[in-house]
Amino acid sequence: MNAFVANQSRSYWLFGLIVAVLVVVLDQGSKWWILEQVMQPVPHVIEVTPFFNLVLVWNYGVSFGTFASGGALMPYILSAIAAVIAVCLVFWLRQAERRLIALALGFIIGGAVGNVADRMLHGAVVDFLDFHVGGWHFWAFNVADSGISVGVVLLLIDGLFAGREKS
Repeated sequence: MNAFVANQSRSYWLFGLIVAVLVVVLDQGSKWWILEQVMQPVPHVIEVTPFFNLVLVWNYGVSFGTFASGGALMPYILSAIAAVIAVCLVFWLRQAERRLIALALGFIIGGAVGNVADRMLHGAVVDFLDFHVGGWHFWAFNVADSGISVGVVLLLIDGLFAGREKS
């Protein structure tokens, strides 16, 4: 690998790590705000718009509450799995050859770390964003979940369109 490619990969790695740290800070800051300021003294629903509420939901599982009834060890098991995945993604990030990949991996790593922090601090993930239409509510989620979702979409976009040469 020549020096230019090595320096470029290093800058993508640093960029991805900065994105991950920003996601964790925004995620944990927003959760602190919800828990300590917005939902005090008693958790309640705050209607922000006709289609968006702030709520407080404790997610003891993973996506959409899957594995929520796994017992007292489940937060630790889920955290360990997420931590191993995050470490693997950091190794992938070190090999990133495009800024979009670094951005995507940074979002996913930051989201995973944010939710692991919740499980370690609270035994569950704090969800508080509630979008709804016509009485149907999407599952409550948080900034970390958004980071993971955006990161996955960016990886899909990269996979579909990266490396295509104009004919």
